[in-house]
Amino acid sequence: MASRRDFLKTTSLLSAGLAFNGMDILAKNIHVQQPNIDKVKIAYIGIGNRGEQDISEFEKTGMVEVVALCDVDMGNIQTEKVMNKYPNAKRFKDFREMFEKVGNEFEAVCIATPDHSHFPIAMLALSEGKHVYVEKPMSRTFIEAELMMQMARKNPQLATQVGNQGHSEANYFQFKAWQEAGIIKDVTAVVGHMNNVRRWHKWDSNITRFPEADPMPPTMDWDTWLCALPYHDYSEKFHQGNWRCWYDLGMGVLGDWGAHILDSVHEFLNLGLPYQIKMVRAEGHNDYFYPYSSTILFRFAARGNMPPVDITWYDGLDNQPPLPEGFGKSELAANIPGTNQGEYRDAGLNPGKIIYTKDLIFKGGSHGSTLSIIPEKRAKEMEGMLPKVPESPSNHYVNFLRAVRGEEKTRSPFEINGVLSQVFCLGVIAQRLNADLYFDTRLKQFTNNHFANAMLAGSLPRKGWEYFYNL
Repeated sequence: MASRRDFLKTTSLLSAGLAFNGMDILAKNIHVQQPNIDKVKIAYIGIGNRGEQDISEFEKTGMVEVVALCDVDMGNIQTEKVMNKYPNAKRFKDFREMFEKVGNEFEAVCIATPDHSHFPIAMLALSEGKHVYVEKPMSRTFIEAELMMQMARKNPQLATQVGNQGHSEANYFQFKAWQEAGIIKDVTAVVGHMNNVRRWHKWDSNITRFPEADPMPPTMDWDTWLCALPYHDYSEKFHQGNWRCWYDLGMGVLGDWGAHILDSVHEFLNLGLPYQIKMVRAEGHNDYFYPYSSTILFRFAARGNMPPVDITWYDGLDNQPPLPEGFGKSELAANIPGTNQGEYRDAGLNPGKIIYTKDLIFKGGSHGSTLSIIPEKRAKEMEGMLPKVPESPSNHYVNFLRAVRGEEKTRSPFEINGVLSQVFCLGVIAQRLNADLYFDTRLKQFTNNHFANAMLAGSLPRKGWEYFYNL
């Protein structure tokens, strides 16, 4: 049976008036009835919490057929809604078993699992010829992101998409249009900030070991949850989103929110990797979980005719950045997903960014929020110079599915988002060491800290998981 890509190729040839089966279709004025294109057959890996939200968004497209559901905690309360919605989908706890038993029945996967498990699942999926949608951050270590980008380049026929959905919303198209029109130019500094209560905890930063083991939920496949990590006892402080807070498991606030705040800045300014990462603040620094508040300076070199750029990241409840004169009200981004850790609540200064150029200052929120020029007086002076911003042709989920069909290219593929993920990995290393680091962007090595270089790859994979690093 012909593939969808073959079908699209054939119909494009027909529309160009080329002969098909020896007949000139256009000359004979024969009407060609185009058959309905099949839905994308998809498997979901991670179906609770954020996974449930992704599944709901894919369902809204009307473009998917759900083949399989996979979750290490299948049957626990957070998975029940999706299980009930798709009673005929095949169910698995171990993604490896899912690929082995029904891998020939689906063509794409959506991965919404903890950060440390993105790498092995995505690598296996690509090696099996599957299109991959994976939640941000793309990876937990620098080397993992490097390997994922290499795998994607080796398989250009496969669509990859990282779940920073703002890359398909208004900010993405506005930034691009304003840059092309010369409104955004000569950027010299960017401030990223996330100071809301969500994602913070009240654990003791003087801890000297990991938490004591808690009783294991009867539904949990803990060994598969850990994936390649060294063994940790099960703890409620690791489960249900708490994993974001631990160096071994997640990427902290920087990895979680940076992808929603700094994505367009990083891509369209062609920033690449920083040559210096400087820790300015690390309140509550310890060896196990992320600081209560962090200020991190990333320094990027000049690129072509664009000047050097400093990006300063602020997180923590008591660590808001200085605001420029005329900043005005901090707007809350639309459609911020809720979490099992609570809905988003206004913090006075909502997550966002401030962009400084030689002539103008811009402020913006997170996700798809658009930029505005500040102060207001300057914005009014610029009104007549602003170009029309095109509307997005597809949201992030439709964009991925159309890319699977060969109709669009994904806007946040591994090759683009992977470098941004590596920036966050470098920031996390600086957080963990609480040190100022210098990085050779050509050799991709730190030049002043051997411990930091060892952390580029992270810990050695557990026995049996080395396979995924050799694919």
